[in-house]
Amino acid sequence: MSDAATMKLALAAVCLLALTYLQVAQAVWSSAHITYYGSSNGGGTMGGACGYENTYSMGYGMSTAALSTPLFQGGNACGACFMIRCDPNGPSASRWCHSFSTSITVTGTNFCPPGSCGGWCDPPRFHFDLPVPMFTSLAQQAAGVVPVLYQKVSCIRRGGVRFQLSGNPYFMMILIYNVGGGGDIQAVSIKGQYTGWIPMFRNWGSMWTCQTKLTGQALSFEIRTSNGEVLVTNNAIGAYWQFGQTWEGAQYR
Repeated sequence: MSDAATMKLALAAVCLLALTYLQVAQAVWSSAHITYYGSSNGGGTMGGACGYENTYSMGYGMSTAALSTPLFQGGNACGACFMIRCDPNGPSASRWCHSFSTSITVTGTNFCPPGSCGGWCDPPRFHFDLPVPMFTSLAQQAAGVVPVLYQKVSCIRRGGVRFQLSGNPYFMMILIYNVGGGGDIQAVSIKGQYTGWIPMFRNWGSMWTCQTKLTGQALSFEIRTSNGEVLVTNNAIGAYWQFGQTWEGAQYR
């Protein structure tokens, strides 16, 4: 085969690969709508149904969203990351959106219950209720409701996964946050230095519970996110831990 023919085949292969990649990339975008809540500086959006007491101090800032029922999944989506951009084919989008190439990435930290936002959060709608600064980074606030496209993306976090301890020796509750990778925890197991692995159960949101007494033991965790990734962080919490403390473990890479 001549050099010219080889070059043509290579070019064709590259084009096919690029086209396939483009088709896959386009296929993962889904339709939804956005509204906004809270004050103009993001006030009133820092807590929520996932258990995060202050999303700003916990590292999420204002890049958060309250999710409608199909997205929230009963709390399973807490910590998940979503990339959102205006839908160029959406009604009146060209009037309100700043740019169709601009996108934002937000973390699911709250629940937008049915009956909220003029019914936009009612099932089966896929909807994001955003802090005002996030909404206005995509569109004019006067729009109120804007059609968007979204896709779930990998979460990039600073530092390790964090564990906030509460409860009592016989009913330990741990808020697990700042989770990278998939972001949304689907299963957690805990291990004391004198025990085997013990499955925890989701109490609500990102709050996980263990009813085995583990005081005085260093604690390790196995965390599984929705994308199937598993993180084992050994001795993430030292043996001298106390309720009310927050510890930092390893992180998804």
